[in-house]
Amino acid sequence: MASSTSVLVIDPDPEVTSNISIVLKEADISITSAANEQSAINELNSGDFDIVISDLTFDDGRGFSLLQKSQKLHPPPPFIALSEQSDSRSAIEAVKAGAFDFLPKPISAADLNRAVNEAIDCSKRASEPVAIDPRDEFSEGLDTLVGNSRAMLDVYKTLGRVSATPVTVLIRGETGTGKELVARAIYQHGHRAHKPFITINCAAIPENLLESELFGHEKGSFTGAVATRVGRFEQANGATLFLDEIGDLNHSLQAKLLRVLQEKRFQRVGGSEEIQVDVRIIAATHRSLEKMIAEGDFREDLFYRLNVAALKLPPLRDRIGDVQLLTGFFLKRFSEELAVPPTAMTRGAVSRLESSRLPGNVRQLQNIVRKALLRSRGYAIDRETIEELLSETEPADQDPKEAGSVEQYCRQLVSDAADNLLENVHQIAVGKIEAYLIGAALERSKGNISKASKWLGLSRLTLREKARRYAIFTDR
Repeated sequence: MASSTSVLVIDPDPEVTSNISIVLKEADISITSAANEQSAINELNSGDFDIVISDLTFDDGRGFSLLQKSQKLHPPPPFIALSEQSDSRSAIEAVKAGAFDFLPKPISAADLNRAVNEAIDCSKRASEPVAIDPRDEFSEGLDTLVGNSRAMLDVYKTLGRVSATPVTVLIRGETGTGKELVARAIYQHGHRAHKPFITINCAAIPENLLESELFGHEKGSFTGAVATRVGRFEQANGATLFLDEIGDLNHSLQAKLLRVLQEKRFQRVGGSEEIQVDVRIIAATHRSLEKMIAEGDFREDLFYRLNVAALKLPPLRDRIGDVQLLTGFFLKRFSEELAVPPTAMTRGAVSRLESSRLPGNVRQLQNIVRKALLRSRGYAIDRETIEELLSETEPADQDPKEAGSVEQYCRQLVSDAADNLLENVHQIAVGKIEAYLIGAALERSKGNISKASKWLGLSRLTLREKARRYAIFTDR
């Protein structure tokens, strides 16, 4: 948590405020307390709070009027509601009134920390603007979409169209292409930008916990469910929910998500009461959902519900000219961030980056530039430095022949993925082996496209395009 986080705690019981302060003190959070409605109003009017934690039921429900008042602030801080009443109906009423989360009393330290962490993350993502600056001419200190290639100009046009409408959006693209950044841009330019931006990475949460994260649960619904919990869909009621890596949902959750999209209602885990929500969905995936549908791993009806408006992010290798632009952008940003002198990169170094496949796309390029800047010590970054960093950031990017066999090479890729050194290793393996296969055919044919294309079973046009993509140059 950031040290600048400020929280307003509203509760007539000083013991509650004291307990909350004790739980949050290790997170270096600034706590301001108010014991009644008027002092709470004074604090809300004079302070700039990141989060409000308030009892809802004191003085005949005065907390609800404070919740309504907090919603009129710009931007409204996430409001965590507290109540002695721990039943499902209380949680539903709180969230429907605009609360970000609901915690029954006595408050669990684990639940409080979770709710505050989620509220901080929500507030941060919603308040950090995303600039669209194709030529890197204006933005400073902002998360920025940079690139003026034809592929990226098409992205900007589509982004403008889908932002202006309340439709569900499916963002597709390889790992590291900037799907989360684009989702935030759609949200910030959309009709619900004044409401929260709730996010969840479907691949980062264990399968047995994901349903509870998405839809919440009732007290006692499973071992460890000691209190009612509000899920992300309830948190995003009237707002925007970003479902990252939607292709990782299992069939059961796909069915439940489909129902929410169709009927705008669901039940918490272990619950029987129908909860109605109005949520704008932005989903993203690096997977081929069409292939998953063909293999029976993804519901076709859910795909059509998600794919109302589609936005496909191009891989970096298809963004002609953008590598140099992005490299300059990252050099400028990281020199300020790391407090190191502005550093240039030689043309040879940039050319080497442009010829690399960079399977991690913009994220990998960003990582390489940051490391290169730290190693440069103020001198220009040369091709040799980039070569070293490419070998480090692509640990499995070796010749399959040198690995001993294709089988060994693939085992190494999977091992690196399991150790969180790589992602999307299927694409890396296919691309690497295809590059060697095309290279071998062109070498054997002495650059004769007709012969090589016949041996490979590819058209001459396809072979030329692939040879260009892999930076394999022919004599003819």
